[in-house]
Amino acid sequence: MKENYKIKNLNRTKIVATVGPASGDVDVLEEMILNGCSVFRINFSHGSHQSHGESIANIRKAAQKLEQNVAILGDLQGPKIRIGAIKGETISLEVGQNLLLDSDISDDDGSADGVSYLCDTLAASCGPGRILMLDDGRVQLEVISVKGNAIHTKVVAGTKLSSRKGLNLKGGGLAEDALTPKDIEDMAFAATQNLDYMCVSFPSKAQDMLDARAKLDAIGCSTKLIAKLERAEVVVSEAVIDEMIHSCDGVMVARGDLAVEVGFESVTSYQKQIVARARVLNKPVIVATQMMESMIDSPVPTRAEVSDVANAVFDYADAVMLSAETAVGDFPIEVIQTVYDVIIATEKHVATQVSKHRVEIEFDYVDESIAMASMYLSNHFKAVKAIVCLTESGSTALWMSRIKTHLPLVAMSPKEATLNCVALYKGVRPAHLPHSSERNTQMGDIIKYVRTAVELESGDYVAVTYGDVVGVDGNTNTLKLLKVS
Repeated sequence: MKENYKIKNLNRTKIVATVGPASGDVDVLEEMILNGCSVFRINFSHGSHQSHGESIANIRKAAQKLEQNVAILGDLQGPKIRIGAIKGETISLEVGQNLLLDSDISDDDGSADGVSYLCDTLAASCGPGRILMLDDGRVQLEVISVKGNAIHTKVVAGTKLSSRKGLNLKGGGLAEDALTPKDIEDMAFAATQNLDYMCVSFPSKAQDMLDARAKLDAIGCSTKLIAKLERAEVVVSEAVIDEMIHSCDGVMVARGDLAVEVGFESVTSYQKQIVARARVLNKPVIVATQMMESMIDSPVPTRAEVSDVANAVFDYADAVMLSAETAVGDFPIEVIQTVYDVIIATEKHVATQVSKHRVEIEFDYVDESIAMASMYLSNHFKAVKAIVCLTESGSTALWMSRIKTHLPLVAMSPKEATLNCVALYKGVRPAHLPHSSERNTQMGDIIKYVRTAVELESGDYVAVTYGDVVGVDGNTNTLKLLKVS
């Protein structure tokens, strides 16, 4: 067995880091892994397939050198709506002044007389009284009238507008396809790279995720799909949130565009609701956007950012995500260290270690029942010092990760793809387990292996779950307590 426990990162809440010019080198990626990063994000909104391929190769090179399993997540750009270029780059605005948005204006000819936009459905989607949010809400325009492609507005907030800023419709309702032609090309590229996860940006309904799954299946790609919840229409009710969660393999609370569409004052409530529902429905959930924004150019965070990360931990999110902080920031390693320290300090609080989750829920599957039983037993039998699941698909580890515990939770598998995927799950440490048909031999090896990461004494127990039939997905049917001699 590979002794890949030599890195003893203790954070149960995982850290997702976006790879970019500041973090693409192998030595930097190694330091990020050493300091607690488990998942790396490739942002298809920037860069080329060549540069992304180099980053992916470097991530795998760094992980292999350290004998660690990390997940790689591709993030599709989606139908990001932007205004065109403005002559002189910016125009000054005053509240109450009129501003024309018109797709018939040349893309590079924006001025105080009018600015272009690229979106076939924008004019049809908005009417008088609707609010257009530009530049993440820094500029707000009230629609006065719509004639053809010309949208006549007045400024209700903002002092200046710069070239190519993003545009959202407050309250949602833009009828844009979730997958653009660029996204389709990026999906085909991602399929050749065997990414572990892929994010779909701006899905407006569950069917968008099912369509994305069908497109991946058609090209023989089994990458797990994550829905970025950033449109107002996907959080309109708990039933709709549940539909989105059911439609994919995980969700991301993409707070930037979501806050623009629902209002910044509401985004925290939605974050808590989404995280809670994802946990109930057994799907991993990532909290993203501006977690440590000030550390793009500062070596220390603000107190509000520290509290923001801690709240995501208390919410029981699987992971927190860094974007520009690690992609282009001045302190990519320091920000990982900072987030790790906040997570570790927060996870010492008893509220993150005790759980009554799913106690009153009936279970549907044998392997789910074994997973829940192992967590309940381990949390209440104080002699248990670690939990190990032998898993083919990772589903047992996912079920286990929904339950709060202070104990090390190890997912052991012979499948590299499974180990990479579970690197995203709350509290789960992936570890390689060679193929074997002899369970008794494996039990002895497991104890030796866990001892490389966990302090075990004679008389301690390790809880182990596995299936009688080796190599079959969804076959976990055994919970065993191994006593350390």
